[in-house]
Amino acid sequence: MSAANISENRDTPQGLAFAFGAYFLWGFLPLYMKALAHVPATEVVAHRVLWSVPVAGILLIVLKRTDDLKAALKSPRTLLMAGVTAALISLNWSIYVWAIAEGKALDAALGYYINPLFSILLASLLLREGLTKMQWAAIGLTFVAIVILTVENGSLPMVAIGLTVTWGFYAFFKKSLPVGPNQGFLLEVLILTPFALGWVFWLGVTGKGHLLTDIPNTLLLLGCGVVTAVPLILYANGAKLLRLSTIGIMQYIAPTMIMLVAVFVFGEPFGQARAIAFPMIWAALVIYSIPMIRQMRAGK
Repeated sequence: MSAANISENRDTPQGLAFAFGAYFLWGFLPLYMKALAHVPATEVVAHRVLWSVPVAGILLIVLKRTDDLKAALKSPRTLLMAGVTAALISLNWSIYVWAIAEGKALDAALGYYINPLFSILLASLLLREGLTKMQWAAIGLTFVAIVILTVENGSLPMVAIGLTVTWGFYAFFKKSLPVGPNQGFLLEVLILTPFALGWVFWLGVTGKGHLLTDIPNTLLLLGCGVVTAVPLILYANGAKLLRLSTIGIMQYIAPTMIMLVAVFVFGEPFGQARAIAFPMIWAALVIYSIPMIRQMRAGK
């Protein structure tokens, strides 16, 4: 085994710091988005796109990785695939921002809890990867939990399902994007920039926009680039320096923090259905995580 392969199969302090930083920032992101609850979700997403461009661009210049981006811009296949991932991530952001503004942060947390289980289901359906009995049990528990929430609420938990599906497919297609994670993120927001710029311009012309209306709104919208790009970049770099099993365990940090913020800061009611469904999903995640924990202990 080469040294490169060995380095890719172990955890590093830098990787842990990057990944923890990403999940920690994602955990507190609802507080930032709540401050923008009076701004329509489409406008917030447009500013997330626009102001992510300089943040991601400066990083690539510092890392001297602009040549990869130039090559990607000349490849129709890469541009097409990046267009798909860009559409998925913009839809994911829109659902998330709307959910926080509408007092549905708990549903957002639920979606990110379900996501790893949806990912292994995708792998089974699209990549023909066989699932173990424990994985099927975890998926089954999650399905029952969703049924309980659906019966209690009278409708499907669409926020949770929407976030799960859009992020799951985003991660799935992102793996096939033939460009590095930092370059890929910048490519995605560049593709979205004309649409975001057009929307912000139209809002400004019609007097419906919030940029430059006052100092707090302007600063919050300008800051969307930092709160969007920084955790994604931290995650992308941390994932390269950690084992997959470690990343798999750490991904529960963000939804747990979102859930705590929703209950103790936003005052969202937990309710009887959630009191039953959430522990079922936590149990499913424990079942899902057991093989990864065993792998970590074995040092494989």
